[in-house]
Amino acid sequence: MRLARTGRSAAAALSALAALLTPATAHAASAPAPTLQQHAPGDTVTVPVRDALAALTVQDESRTGYERTKFKHWTDADRDSCNTRAEVLLAEAITAPEIGAGCTLTGGLWYSAYDDQYFDAARKLDVDHLVPLAEAWDSGASAWTAKERELYANDLDDARALIAVSAASNRSKADQDPSTWLPPYAGHWCQYVTDWVADKTRYRLTIDPAEQTALAQRLAVCPDQPITVTLAR
Repeated sequence: MRLARTGRSAAAALSALAALLTPATAHAASAPAPTLQQHAPGDTVTVPVRDALAALTVQDESRTGYERTKFKHWTDADRDSCNTRAEVLLAEAITAPEIGAGCTLTGGLWYSAYDDQYFDAARKLDVDHLVPLAEAWDSGASAWTAKERELYANDLDDARALIAVSAASNRSKADQDPSTWLPPYAGHWCQYVTDWVADKTRYRLTIDPAEQTALAQRLAVCPDQPITVTLAR
């Protein structure tokens, strides 16, 4: 079951702070830092978001062969009757819903960061893949195995990967990247592009030139905050 987003955010912040305060950091300052490419899957890295963006591979994307069904979701990995969508809704609920048979959710309260609105029913929300499935395919997932794509589509280990938002905002986004779509609520833009870079870093996905330009322009006016990412690939 996924931990609550707030808990993960706090843990990530503490991890980043600890990394900045560790005495060994000063001792190693004269040695070149390892690039992200030198890290292995499972490694946890902390890096300023603008540096993480600069480390992403920039190349043109291709949607050839894409079908949404090539990303199996929503699954119930822990077999507790609550699939990935329900797990996200339970983790992000401000007021917990009642859980009925088959993990039917009744009541509850959620905040949609994309449009700065509150919702009182799970049916009014979509669970968004921050980096959409089609975008992931374009950016490298076309070469993954079916199991790797399934794990991506149901990623409960990084709270940035999946987010409960209003159905309207998610459907207006569809499969767009930040060069053509940002959340309607401008107050979430910096968090959105920072999380986007973190998610692409986690899966070593590429970015296309227009996407790179849009991310760089947006991050130039956002805090260059450290992101902590456990590499999935």
